[in-house]
Amino acid sequence: MKKKTLILALAAAVLCGLTGTHAIAASTDPDISTLLSEVSKENVEKILKKMESFHTRHTMSSDQENIGIKASAEWLLAEFKGLGTRLQVEMDTYELPPQGRRMRQPMTMRNVVATLPGRHTGEQERIFMLHAHYDSYARPVDKDWPRDNFDNLAPGVNDDSSGVAALLELARVFSDHEFDATVIFVAFAGEEVGLVGSTLMAARLKEEGKNISGNIGLDMIGNIEGGNGVFDNRRMRVFSAGPMDSPSRSLARYAKRVGEHYLPSAEIDLIYRADRFGRGGDHTPFVLEGWAGIRMMEANENYSRQHTVNDTFANMDLDYCTRNIRIVGSVLASLAAAPPAPSVTSDRGRTLLGRGGGYDAALRWNPVVCDDLAGYIVHWRRTTSPHWEKTIQVGNVTEHTIPNVTIDEYVFGVSAVDTTGNQSVISAYVMPPRTKRVYEVKK
Repeated sequence: MKKKTLILALAAAVLCGLTGTHAIAASTDPDISTLLSEVSKENVEKILKKMESFHTRHTMSSDQENIGIKASAEWLLAEFKGLGTRLQVEMDTYELPPQGRRMRQPMTMRNVVATLPGRHTGEQERIFMLHAHYDSYARPVDKDWPRDNFDNLAPGVNDDSSGVAALLELARVFSDHEFDATVIFVAFAGEEVGLVGSTLMAARLKEEGKNISGNIGLDMIGNIEGGNGVFDNRRMRVFSAGPMDSPSRSLARYAKRVGEHYLPSAEIDLIYRADRFGRGGDHTPFVLEGWAGIRMMEANENYSRQHTVNDTFANMDLDYCTRNIRIVGSVLASLAAAPPAPSVTSDRGRTLLGRGGGYDAALRWNPVVCDDLAGYIVHWRRTTSPHWEKTIQVGNVTEHTIPNVTIDEYVFGVSAVDTTGNQSVISAYVMPPRTKRVYEVKK
């Protein structure tokens, strides 16, 4: 975002305070705080009610003027276009033949995409994606409900109009600000029939050679009442695929640190799984293409309201949903405003971590390209700890040695920070896997 010179002195003071070792502290960007204050609960309510009004958004629902998947896609397209000329809005469309158990007829898959270009283009362009799915599904309510009538009622307000509300509202407030990175907002179709829209788009972006620095999937962010009677309007869960220091896990840790900083009343739980057990979301195809991806969602699920006619606005908690949208907004804005994450491997893929003097941790990294780079922060933790435990501000250098800290018992990382205090995702030094050897034996 636009940097304000009046806070440079404060930012410098913050950085000077990082010269000791301590738990990670987050800095507050006043532009991001302003952005979050612009998120409107009234707008969120209007979006949720409008999405519910389509009766169903099943991927195979029929084409009608005000009902079904096509009508909802066209409404979303118009809404994104109405948010201003800075957003580049398009329909990402695919024609599919019948295939598999869930797609028994030809389908037109329409992803609705709104791109907010960043300052940097070309080789320096970084892209962060925020996405949700706008299709819905509801199980038959009784034996007389025709299973092949895809126009049956499927309101899908929490699953996943809540995520769509986040897309539209954050696209609105983001479009009034400028970021270093490009931000893409996507409403996917076909999630309920096998993550189809997201799989197709992820494959296309990979083929086009796009640099997706991270993607955040939102799916069900507005329910506080679990089916077991437990209420929780404080927590939000973040799912991420392993291994322990994968790019997705680094993104998840970032979401927790930044989200809890800007929304102190929130508690973000990191769930070290790709998704809920045996289930999946639209972030998964992007992870499978090699990009960092996380799923952010509510603390409690209520299965009696999931994929049923009971997934209505009346069963939503609007305050909780809006608070979660602000959490997501803080994470996305921080990612887009921060410098790129440093690379900690050589051109040949070698991890730039060594034993300085035999008993010290010697870290090196490649410099990042950033107009207002303040420097770098080194992080470390024991291998048994899920969170970074110690940090040290090392200035605008590309190497640092931590004396008497063995690289065998600790995990290390480095992040870049700008003059406003926005910090990149932490790049972890990952131990390279050993390769299997085969020896020739005389017979």
